[in-house]
Amino acid sequence: MSVAHREPVVDTAPEPRPRTPRRWVLPVAVAAGSALVFAAVRPHLIDDTFITLSYARNVAFHGHWGLITAETSNTATSPLNVLLLAVLTFVLRDAVLACGVLFVLCQVALVLALRRSGTRAGLPAWFAPAAVALLTVNPLLLSSIGLEVELGAAGIAWLLVCAGERRPVAFGVLTGLVALVRLDLVVVALVLFLLRRRFWEKAWQTVLAAAAVALPWFAFSWVVLGSAVPDTVIIKTLQKSWGTWDFGNGVGLYARVFPWATALSFLPAALALGAFVLWLAGSARRGPLWTKVLPFAPLVPAGLAHYLAYTRLHVPPYHWYYGPSLVTVTLFLAAAAAACVRVPARVAGAVAVTGVLVLSVGFYVSDGLPRRFAPLMSNHDSTADYERIGPELGRLVGGGTVRSGGEIGVLAYSCGCAVVDLFDDRGAVGPAITARKADLGALGRALVDVNFRYFDHGDRPIVTDYALVRGDPPPGALAHWTLSSPWAGTQQLYLVRGNGSGA
Repeated sequence: MSVAHREPVVDTAPEPRPRTPRRWVLPVAVAAGSALVFAAVRPHLIDDTFITLSYARNVAFHGHWGLITAETSNTATSPLNVLLLAVLTFVLRDAVLACGVLFVLCQVALVLALRRSGTRAGLPAWFAPAAVALLTVNPLLLSSIGLEVELGAAGIAWLLVCAGERRPVAFGVLTGLVALVRLDLVVVALVLFLLRRRFWEKAWQTVLAAAAVALPWFAFSWVVLGSAVPDTVIIKTLQKSWGTWDFGNGVGLYARVFPWATALSFLPAALALGAFVLWLAGSARRGPLWTKVLPFAPLVPAGLAHYLAYTRLHVPPYHWYYGPSLVTVTLFLAAAAAACVRVPARVAGAVAVTGVLVLSVGFYVSDGLPRRFAPLMSNHDSTADYERIGPELGRLVGGGTVRSGGEIGVLAYSCGCAVVDLFDDRGAVGPAITARKADLGALGRALVDVNFRYFDHGDRPIVTDYALVRGDPPPGALAHWTLSSPWAGTQQLYLVRGNGSGA
């Protein structure tokens, strides 16, 4: 009897692949965390944020470029920030909510760019979330939410991606976009461009792409709005300093008023510069650490160049002006910490990053939540107080115009009336241009003349119906409010009739 021979059964099913984290987990986590961060900082969004939000609301609802609906102005420093906020405001019907959504979107764009750069450089997966966390908890950057700093950070991160991947057209497009975020970010883009390998290859593509993106807006602004670059270039450079404090030494001023917030804001910069020096010192060995950090190394000279450019401008030390420099060097710090392979260096990097995060979060919550004031600020009162004063002011003046008492953002946004100062009174910009030209050389005067070629110098300053004045009680005051902040102390704000010139 024969027995049938059976072949052994072989399991041909493929072996299960090792499970990898889903790609969407990180951006979703960053989005959720960023939404919570915005909810925490919403009560202390600084006054200048509301200047931007007023522009965005007027564009969204009235198709009007100006801080108030009664006047066209050109003092929005970041055209792209205003336009993106305007689109979101039109959809969401609320400019503050739009501000929060844009912040979340910028954070997601930032982490996606950093993950892409980190993966290409061979950095561990925790690099991107750690870098975003370091930026998010930085007291100075927390105090700048709502302005264009976060949009600029996302732009810088994607510039780094395009520089590393040698994509000249994409790099040019992003350069044009960051020029519309803040014109001074072109300094960062230029350094990243020049420090890539063989930067001259297809450079013409980069230049043409940047021009194609940015020039249409600047041409529109030049002819229609009266100046190619925002009027704030004149306003801020005319201010020059706050007493003896300008951008170059302004960190010392903030250290006097906000010592812990200032120290924690600039601690990552100090650590990054130290790490950069150590990285340069190890250049002869060209080991794994050198290779992994190399794509991020241009960020440090880019940040330093931006800092030096602002120092050379001699402008006041508005805290968000330090933002781009802090963003660039903090990204380098995160990359250097993540690139460490030897145990002592890896421990030191982890301790540095973790220490900065813990100290910054601990400081922020130490005053309780919600905070009344941003960790760093230069306003005369809290946002909440101005939001209470604004509607009261609107009821008192009705359809009248009001001369600002020094801060215009929240009041103009919340009062439903026309609050006027140099930021929205185009007639007052003309004398400011003349005053600025008096301090310039021949080349500077020529550049100012070109920029304001289509400016209407025939506009006269607005004569307001009312004025807000600070100081001693003026005769015939119609209303009175007490202002108080860590920066300016306690002051009295009065509403009077007239233009305020004699108050």
